[in-house]
Amino acid sequence: MQSSDYAVLGAGLMGVGIATHFIRHGHEVLLYEPDPQRREEASAVASGILAELSDVGQFDRGERDAALARLRVTGDLNAVARARLLIEAIPERLELKHALYEQLEGLIADDAVIASNTSGLPPDALAASMTYPQRLLIAHFWHPPHLIPLVEIVPGRATDPRHLAAVQALLGGMALEAVLLERAAPGFVGNRLQFAVLREALHIVHTGIASAEVVDQVMRASLGRRYAMVGPLEAADMTGLPTVADIARHLFPELATGDEMMALVEQRLQRGDTGQRSGRGFYLWDDARRERIQRRRAHQLRFALKP
Repeated sequence: MQSSDYAVLGAGLMGVGIATHFIRHGHEVLLYEPDPQRREEASAVASGILAELSDVGQFDRGERDAALARLRVTGDLNAVARARLLIEAIPERLELKHALYEQLEGLIADDAVIASNTSGLPPDALAASMTYPQRLLIAHFWHPPHLIPLVEIVPGRATDPRHLAAVQALLGGMALEAVLLERAAPGFVGNRLQFAVLREALHIVHTGIASAEVVDQVMRASLGRRYAMVGPLEAADMTGLPTVADIARHLFPELATGDEMMALVEQRLQRGDTGQRSGRGFYLWDDARRERIQRRRAHQLRFALKP
């Protein structure tokens, strides 16, 4: 594929983030967005991402204008007709995606690839009404793409393996950890791991073992650091599988398995405490907390993402 062969569909935070990752690695990208306000804001959002990367030494500030020149924003879907890889990042509603794919298949080449950035919709459901379902795969980027390098590539039953290999190679060449799953499953891999940890974290708070603050501190000061270096199965090998088996025998029966701990979330939702956006969730999201997390984020960008 040539640099001009790439399109991103949808200029929300993920769509702009994905497009920005392409342009900072030298690729030209066409960003499609039907909403005029989002189209108008897209270049400024991309510029802000590049500025954040420049501030921590991950992008040459002098290259900003050249990179932004590689981003073209359009409200005309016909403009993507020549694209060979189209990354779809529109809202997570199956009917919207089906309608978009139907339009695309009337425009693009028969062997052009559509990669959905969905975080949970199964590929076979996405491809159900497609003329060429072999072109559809999932490329699940994590938010924000310039900080979290993982992309989960998920095949459907009809996906052409050549497309999987080509997308994995392309993204791997852009400093992304593009992993290929053997098959689709709800939540893929990352969200299954994330929500398994979240369920136990909620259970610990719900049953009075520890506060939310302590749970988060334990994660940041132990597993957060460990898992940045080795994964859970590598850690099991390093611990020793006999020890892991001994601990699991007495600990597994004590771990959360239901959903009663979700009462903690429901209570907050009923009060209108939806998290950071509302200003309160498990925590008060004041300026001090936001600034503290921004400092941590800058540290990660400056040091943890270096090759």
